[in-house]
Amino acid sequence: MKQETIVKQPIIETPRFVLRPLRGSDVGLMELYASDRRVAEMTTTIPHPLPPGAAEAFVAKAQRDDRREHVWAMDASDEGGAELMGLISLAQMDRNQSEISYWVAPAMWNTGLASEAVKALVAANPLGNATMFASVFQDNPGSARVLTNAKFTYLGDAEAFSVARNAKVPTWTYLRKLD
Repeated sequence: MKQETIVKQPIIETPRFVLRPLRGSDVGLMELYASDRRVAEMTTTIPHPLPPGAAEAFVAKAQRDDRREHVWAMDASDEGGAELMGLISLAQMDRNQSEISYWVAPAMWNTGLASEAVKALVAANPLGNATMFASVFQDNPGSARVLTNAKFTYLGDAEAFSVARNAKVPTWTYLRKLD
């Protein structure tokens, strides 16, 4: 008998879904969505094609007690919706800061899901940060709107390497002070 790892991480409620820690049963939907080139190419870390075992490894890493990145699934199953619609995370940084990142399944694009998740995570501030950062690729203005809707302030342009694109991609960087 294999037991599920229990992760000490808060469940955050929104009007349409909850943000909850990842669990082993998320692997199948994560593989389905992260294997979509449109999703992978809008992230820095998801490779395309997605290698076998990548989703399992990601969940295992997210469940570790010594993790530096806290990951939540967007789960609407209590409301009759999908068990996993996307992911949102906070990566701990120094000086009481974190970096927020997220992706949403293509079927859920333009539904306000990402905006609701970001606003809920910022309001909950589960790591007690003074500041949150985020960056989005400049060819993804929808994600930029998500951040400005959550009161993130534009800081400037930069670039980040996208594994799926195998290239450096121009980004917009944002900041949200929480004090």
